[in-house]
Amino acid sequence: MIAAMDISGNPSSVHAEGRKAKALVERARAQVAAAFGADGADVVFVSGSTEGASLALEGRGLHGSAVEHDAVRAWIAEDLSVSPTGQVIIADPPSSVLQLANSETGIVQTLPDGIAVTDATQAFGKLPVAFNWMGADIALVSAHKLGGPKGIGALVLKRGTDLAARIKGGGQEMGRRSGTENVIGIAGFGAAAEAAALDLANGVWERVEKIRNILETALAAGADRTIFVGKDEVRLPNTSCFITPGWKGETQVMQMDLSGFAISAGSACSSGKVRASTVLTAMGIDQADAGCAIRVSLGPETTEDDVLRFSDAWLSKEKKHRARVA
Repeated sequence: MIAAMDISGNPSSVHAEGRKAKALVERARAQVAAAFGADGADVVFVSGSTEGASLALEGRGLHGSAVEHDAVRAWIAEDLSVSPTGQVIIADPPSSVLQLANSETGIVQTLPDGIAVTDATQAFGKLPVAFNWMGADIALVSAHKLGGPKGIGALVLKRGTDLAARIKGGGQEMGRRSGTENVIGIAGFGAAAEAAALDLANGVWERVEKIRNILETALAAGADRTIFVGKDEVRLPNTSCFITPGWKGETQVMQMDLSGFAISAGSACSSGKVRASTVLTAMGIDQADAGCAIRVSLGPETTEDDVLRFSDAWLSKEKKHRARVA
């Protein structure tokens, strides 16, 4: 990204500086496609998965469920049911949208062939997925979920997929999304995608999953009332969502923040909204318990010492909570 700042040309210009900028954009496009297993697909750069969802879903009348991200739920008929294990029940894939891995619980879906749109934002870079075998027409991805910059993402489209532009103008991005490209952000996305593919191949996320499991084991040993959502399901390697009945999620967030740990009581995109998780209630968890859920996310640099320090701090506060309500 720093190197890209030195190139001032517009990618749509034909002079030397413009060609340099265009080359950076196309290199990043190839990097994202390769990391996502999208050979032969169209990668359309957008500002992130929220814009991508609008571009892919507006006016199409697709069906989905309450476990989708808010950016997707805004554009769908929310009429698909969800099993207690977090799996969305889909009868007609070509008219449906499905999040590959849930942003709150980490639960991974089984994609039916022919799904219209899949939100792969959380899964890309953490799971061995390839667009070519997903069976989807369109996928949504964002750079910041795999270590890239915020404010850049992409729509990945099966070659030949018809998609009307929402932002019209100069016809950039193969006519799907006009506007001068964010060259610096795009360069960062490409580099992050390439690095993420290497991490995945080198077993980085397998190590993260082991550390996540150490965390859950330590918490369960000291808090037998705590429920780990999706514990027996296939999940993202870095995500742990758990419920301690009677102890509000937002209270836990504040207490752990004071102890130096940043966690959330749901999707970060819904921060500041004190309400029960629609994801958990869709799974049949009652609103009172859903309001007591927190999500803890780990990364490649998280160590076993980090999660044990977290568990010590959390269990100390959980013990105090039990004493107060006893």
